[in-house]
Amino acid sequence: MSAQAVSWGTLSAWIMGRLSSPLFTWSSALPMKTLAAVTRRETPASRQSTGRSWIPSIHGGVSCAERISKIFSVRTKRSFRLQVNYGDLCTAEMRQLHQHISGTEGASQAQNVTQECSPYAAHLYDAENPRTPLRNLPGLCFDYCSEFHSNCRSAISLLTSDEHARECCERNKTRFCNLLHLHDEDYCFPSVLKNTVLNRNLGSVVEGHKGCLQLCLAEVANGLRNPVLMLHANDQTHRTFVAEQLGVVWVYLPDGSRLEEPFLDIKSIVLATPWIGDERGFLGMAFHPNYKHNGKFYIYYSYMDKKRVEKVRISELKVLASDANKADPHSERNLLELEEPAANHNGGQLLFGVDGYMYVFTGDGGKAGDPFGKFGNAQNKNVLLGKVLRIDVDGESPDGKPYRIPPDNPFVSDPKARPEVYAYGVRNMWRCAVDRGDPVTKKGRGRIFCGDVGQNRFEEIDIIVKGGNYGWRAKEGFECYDTKLCHNSSLDDILPIYAYGRNVGKSVTGGYVYRGCESPNLNGLYIFGDFMNGRLMALQEDEKTNKWKKRDICIGSTKVCAFPGMISSYSKFIISFAEDEAGELYFLSTSYPSAYAPHGSLYKIVDPARRAPPGKCKYKPVPVKIKSKRIPFVPHAKTVLELLNEPSTKPLKKSSTPAEAISTISSKKYKKTPSPKIKASTVRTAPSSKKTQKIKTEDEHHRSKQKKKIARVARTTPAPSVPKKKSSHLTGTKKPLPKKAAQTKRNWRRGGKRVN
Repeated sequence: MSAQAVSWGTLSAWIMGRLSSPLFTWSSALPMKTLAAVTRRETPASRQSTGRSWIPSIHGGVSCAERISKIFSVRTKRSFRLQVNYGDLCTAEMRQLHQHISGTEGASQAQNVTQECSPYAAHLYDAENPRTPLRNLPGLCFDYCSEFHSNCRSAISLLTSDEHARECCERNKTRFCNLLHLHDEDYCFPSVLKNTVLNRNLGSVVEGHKGCLQLCLAEVANGLRNPVLMLHANDQTHRTFVAEQLGVVWVYLPDGSRLEEPFLDIKSIVLATPWIGDERGFLGMAFHPNYKHNGKFYIYYSYMDKKRVEKVRISELKVLASDANKADPHSERNLLELEEPAANHNGGQLLFGVDGYMYVFTGDGGKAGDPFGKFGNAQNKNVLLGKVLRIDVDGESPDGKPYRIPPDNPFVSDPKARPEVYAYGVRNMWRCAVDRGDPVTKKGRGRIFCGDVGQNRFEEIDIIVKGGNYGWRAKEGFECYDTKLCHNSSLDDILPIYAYGRNVGKSVTGGYVYRGCESPNLNGLYIFGDFMNGRLMALQEDEKTNKWKKRDICIGSTKVCAFPGMISSYSKFIISFAEDEAGELYFLSTSYPSAYAPHGSLYKIVDPARRAPPGKCKYKPVPVKIKSKRIPFVPHAKTVLELLNEPSTKPLKKSSTPAEAISTISSKKYKKTPSPKIKASTVRTAPSSKKTQKIKTEDEHHRSKQKKKIARVARTTPAPSVPKKKSSHLTGTKKPLPKKAAQTKRNWRRGGKRVN
């Protein structure tokens, strides 16, 4: 048989067979001989010679093959179900199909097959409804289906192995078209291709009715004590390292389990307290760019020296040669120590830029209004507080410092400035991140984004530039704070890309620009939040004007997030954002911001509207020898599907707006799990109740034992005639929580009362 004689029916059958695979994989390509052969329709003569079914033309000169190719082209680019990564199935092999088809007619039909990969497959195959089985045939508009059935029903046996569909097709047109009917008629084929409203929003995150971007969450970890950061070592192992404020760093494996033994435990050195909102503690960590080979990493923490002076320390450590999941605590080498005038504004971010140098972000020293010196620490380039520092950790300087000064630092020749200073005029930058750049164009690569916590009016987002003055204390946000400094002609400050006032939030938490693979619609969005009210936000850059537009993020309604593993609520106080080795984004938050309260969780951010092709985002982690016991992840938050399946007399509240989403944060529901009484130094999972549990100290354990003894005596003693009022320490009654953190002193990163 001539290769030219391969029918479009055969091609369509191959496409359908490949796409209907349960795993939606493309492990084998269509033979190139077949690809090259598809240049014309099969003729009756070739049908007689080959024995293959010949698909006749529909009235009007359009062949069934063309119509079939148009219908099934829509299966190649939209999400299927979450279990199979939704799906942009626009693969290289589908594009190969277009490239290998020659001739005018063949090229035209190939264009129909690929259509640059249509984005509506999830709706056409009803893949977004978890309660219905995945369709083998797409949803067709009734009129179109009727015409298709009348002229092409002989092709159905080639397109599906579903016996029910075949039977309906053979019986009658109405039954067959009812089978292919979609409940959402906006998406039936081919009307969906002409829907201007849908086509206008392609490539965008789904919006709620008030314009917020609807995203979903997946719970990744819980039971953490004020988790301040999550990061990866960029060593292809895809492990993540989660640090708690009190000075413990945990290792999480790619399968979601946690190692029982911590990577690092220096809580005996770190200065941290159980006070709500205390800003001191283990604040930062960064792996050396060459960590895979030299095993070096760096930490930033608060401590108190022998003279009872509070300081922050930046030091270098190494991983144990005998265990890749354990740091060597005896390898610590101090790089830099700074005395802190007050307990707040300690900074804490460490990161390596694309230039290989380490950037250190310090706070202005604390109190309110940066009251130190003539114009404050932040504007004084001769002190290291209130600065962005840049140092070379791969050597020592001639004057004996354990680091070198990069020769291109902006103030190396200024006798009135410290050579470590890279940028200045910052108040208390809390969480900064390096932009990986667009996956294709690399645009934006190397930019450093920071959230700078304001005094009492504005929070801001900045992009750090060499030698930049970010205004504090002359300015707060876009406006003057110290009028005398603000109107000084030498200020020459760099304005934030975005600033917001108290009507939006009170304490910014810097985030990341999304550059991952799994949620392509999020590419280029800078996602950040507010610690105090739990608001999630995004900034989108206008490439023409280079201006940034703020968008609210709301956690999608139960309908939007009704997929396995998805949740629609989170703990309120957003402490930090994170990025894994694959570029996916997370955030860490807690329901009770105390360094000793195990109420913190880690959440992955998911775009339910569009997911990447199955297989495209897969990675093979480099294996690491595990010596510690693995603790499997047990989720506490109930998923949306679990909530939907719960019998309830009250309708579930949808959180389609930022305000509504925030209102549901505190009412997070947990699965009931045992919560044994523990000492403050051990880690357990979060409580089984949404009420805050108090962490028991040694004294409280002693009182608990006394209480049990008294209870045993009480059971054997007659009750007194006049009942005594029970005391809380005997009955175990929990003390009421303090007032909302928003009404306390500038919680977490501000410390101290506001001073106007």
